[in-house]
Amino acid sequence: MYQRLLNKELYLRLRIIMRIQSLPTQLINQIAAGEVVERPASVVKELVENCFDAGATQVTLDIEQGGIRLIKIRDNGCGIYKEDLPLALSRHATSKISNLQDLEHVSSMGFRGEALPSISSVARLTLISRTEESECAWKVSADGTETDFDPQPDPHPQGTTIDVRDLFYNTPARRKFLKAEKTEFSHIESLIKKMALSRFDIAFTLNHNQREVINLNAAQSVAEQENRVASICGSAFIENSITIDYEASGLQLTGWVGLPTFSRSQQDMQYFYVNGRLIKDRLVSHAVKQAYKDVLFHGRHSVFVLYLTLDPALVDVNAHPAKLEVRFREGRLVHDFLFSALHRSLADLRPGEQAATVKVEHFIPAAVETVAPVGEVKRQSSMQIPKPVQSSLPMNVAEEIEAYASLYPKNEAANLPEQFAIAETPGLSEGMPPLGYAIAHLHSIYILSETEKGIILVDAHAAHERVTYERLKKQYHEGIVPSQPLLLPIKIQVSSSEAEVVEQEHAFFASLGFELNRTGPEAIVLRSTPALLGREDMDSLIRDILADIVTHGMSQRILERSNEILASMACHGSVRAKRKLSITEMNALLRDMEKTERIGQCNHGRPTWIELSTGDLDKFFLRGQ
Repeated sequence: MYQRLLNKELYLRLRIIMRIQSLPTQLINQIAAGEVVERPASVVKELVENCFDAGATQVTLDIEQGGIRLIKIRDNGCGIYKEDLPLALSRHATSKISNLQDLEHVSSMGFRGEALPSISSVARLTLISRTEESECAWKVSADGTETDFDPQPDPHPQGTTIDVRDLFYNTPARRKFLKAEKTEFSHIESLIKKMALSRFDIAFTLNHNQREVINLNAAQSVAEQENRVASICGSAFIENSITIDYEASGLQLTGWVGLPTFSRSQQDMQYFYVNGRLIKDRLVSHAVKQAYKDVLFHGRHSVFVLYLTLDPALVDVNAHPAKLEVRFREGRLVHDFLFSALHRSLADLRPGEQAATVKVEHFIPAAVETVAPVGEVKRQSSMQIPKPVQSSLPMNVAEEIEAYASLYPKNEAANLPEQFAIAETPGLSEGMPPLGYAIAHLHSIYILSETEKGIILVDAHAAHERVTYERLKKQYHEGIVPSQPLLLPIKIQVSSSEAEVVEQEHAFFASLGFELNRTGPEAIVLRSTPALLGREDMDSLIRDILADIVTHGMSQRILERSNEILASMACHGSVRAKRKLSITEMNALLRDMEKTERIGQCNHGRPTWIELSTGDLDKFFLRGQ
């Protein structure tokens, strides 16, 4: 009781003592600085963005001690008028916007008017600027304590220089959280590289402790832009990427995307810009992952430098203190647009069609399948799944021999025994297919093919797996997976829970081309299989599918994973390693590869084929040297 009264008395005293009051200006700015200025790189980002907004074509940065001692940034932009210099150092003063309508159509990098006053509250700042009309430049200094500014003349060319010294000198608690000089500068260097990718029309120079680290000239032509990208991301990125130029529904996506075989273990080479602003967004990440889902090796990450351009009114850039996140007003449209652009660009990478630029004319969001933004899943009832049909059976590799026979020249050698099949290979001609003609099956695994430019090695299982997978996907999404009855049904012993799944989800298995029936408490029988699949390992395949369903349930989760199930089916139904293929079978597979989307990788992301040109072979054997 006594303690309760004591607490009540203390509360009453505090209520009397703790009156609402206005905070000092410097403290207000220091609080705001906590959101804007995290480390030296944060200062650099805000100041360089101001250079962009000023119309600069040259930005020079001088850094000392990782930015802790000095950050000096000079540009040749439009400059600031003498009368506006005091306003530039006051909070919520900006030339970028003036009303709510401007805020909803932000096209500049900065717009809040918080950067300079926040920086000056935690560092010693000097601002020097000159406009084209001014006879001289004017200088003001601030450390957060000033209430009035008196600009002084200065011999400075047109443009602006901002000198930031002794960062966090008056907030030691913040300063002790800074890392080593090398670490802080690495953040600045990485940031400048990212910003240099956003503005090819601007030249950048970065010096650290009087040593030049980055020197990039303005890049106007496509070749110059590719050189800048190569200098930042590495020449291997340009060599292993394709250029995207995709426009639809008022959206435009340009840039470079790496081939699935050129992936990384970390997400450290993913640059995405919205109207020139570098962002990290969950919706964008999900769309990219979906596009690369079928072609990336597990645990690997795609690489890209992409630029999305859209109406500023359709994107909210005021969603994050550091402006690293945005909100799209038409999120679904943007998601499907990005997915469609990347999906089609990767799908069109076929042998003989390795175009440097991929252009897509048509985009219909409703046509995008198996895609849902974060938090959304397409609903699909198992009652709507059509029954399998038994017409228009596609041919297996062995059955395609006669169909492809017409592709080969008829000559006297065509009737030779198969042991002399290598002599049947057509000679080099202008009409040779992109993947050439098979001449050998190495170790019963790899197909060796001769082309006009050299030789090609193909992983037969991986390639056939992709071919089968793409056919199964098309048939499944069209609701016409052909099924073929088994001469002798296969009995499979399963658990009681798996047997119940077969009984309850008969329609789902039918949509995949399987006829499965429960014959006992722990027994099922397989009567029909998809016509595309062989007859090998059906027992193991059914068990894998049942395991997925038991683990994830027949809910949205398993419907989302339908492609993974189809991929597993394709793997089981593809030609196995150590199975000897004839010359004709190998050529049939090569022709199928040339018609198949995403053929460069199998369903698990492994490469399916590689090429060695005659030049590569000559170098290896030192010919002509």
